[in-house]
Amino acid sequence: MTADVAMTSADDSAGLTSYYEQKIEHLELTVRDETQNLRRLQAQRNELNSKVRLLREELQLLQEPGSYVGEVVKQMGKSKVLVKVNPEGKYVVDVDKTIDIAKCTPNTRVALRNDSYVLHKILPTKVDPLVSLMKVEKVPDSTYDMIGGLDKQIREIKEVIELPIKHPELFDALGVAQPKGVLLYGPPGTGKTLLARAVAHHTDCTFIRVSGAELVQKYIGEGSRMVRELFVMAREASPSIIFMDEIDSIGSSRMEGGGGDSEVQRTMLELLNQLDGFEPAQNIKVIMATNRIDILDAALLRPGRIDRKIEFPNPTEGEDELAAWH
Repeated sequence: MTADVAMTSADDSAGLTSYYEQKIEHLELTVRDETQNLRRLQAQRNELNSKVRLLREELQLLQEPGSYVGEVVKQMGKSKVLVKVNPEGKYVVDVDKTIDIAKCTPNTRVALRNDSYVLHKILPTKVDPLVSLMKVEKVPDSTYDMIGGLDKQIREIKEVIELPIKHPELFDALGVAQPKGVLLYGPPGTGKTLLARAVAHHTDCTFIRVSGAELVQKYIGEGSRMVRELFVMAREASPSIIFMDEIDSIGSSRMEGGGGDSEVQRTMLELLNQLDGFEPAQNIKVIMATNRIDILDAALLRPGRIDRKIEFPNPTEGEDELAAWH
């Protein structure tokens, strides 16, 4: 009897122990799950706090008074510049101590505080999206080996474009001015565009391609503005090659007239100003192409603007047979 009671008591103790052990394991799992949930919520809280902090900073910036946007005309000493603000006019303003005045070159876009007119920020250059699309992002994959029957033209364009970019010291040693541009002329399909792409490939330059027809705009001043921004982009991305195809669209001989012709002439005058306005040492080269050299304006072909004219003739009879064979 006593033995039976002892066994029953032992079984009850074992059962209670097992029950509480299971209960403890269940509670430990619950605590572990809740701890993970707490950590996840803490991470979400930290992320939300970061977003709130950023939004507060943005809100503070938005609540600050706006700035005037102007263009630097010229420097006026060590801490002042002359700035043009449209439509108010021109002002001599102080430059904030955090701004390097050496970077305040003419035509640089800057921000002025609206209360004190202090120059406190240099803004990026404003470029028309249509002009930005003219920049070829990837270096052209065309090479001289892909071009056949144009050995003379390849040699000439190497002298005018590739040599000044790769070895400018040769021109400095001789005291000779570097050529600025070259005109490729000849019938369509003779390899003018392919050769221009090959030069950009071998010189590892930024390649900017534009058709003259794209610069013919119906609104007054739009074409000339695009030409200015085109050369600004070329300076910022130098060394660069500007390839202007169908240059006869804007470079034809000037004549008396009005309407659309006057706007085309205004665009060409801006092109002439840009060709005269940059130095060859800036590593900007201009390649123009046309199949109507007879109608181009003489001012465009003047030395110092176009330093070499390279002809692309039609293939000879033997070259035609060779092309047909291949």
